[in-house]
Amino acid sequence: MRAILYVIAVILVIGWVIGFVGYSAGYLIHILLVFAIISFLIGVIRRGDV
Repeated sequence: MRAILYVIAVILVIGWVIGFVGYSAGYLIHILLVFAIISFLIGVIRRGDV
């Protein structure tokens, strides 16, 4: 499960970078980045690893 969260986080960060460079998606890309960070933090908190 932890690996899946990392993959999702990486995909969302890559999407954010592409959108930030392209600037065509506007604030939607920043929302994706927030979701990536939240999913990463949830994965870390549930595992107890810091």
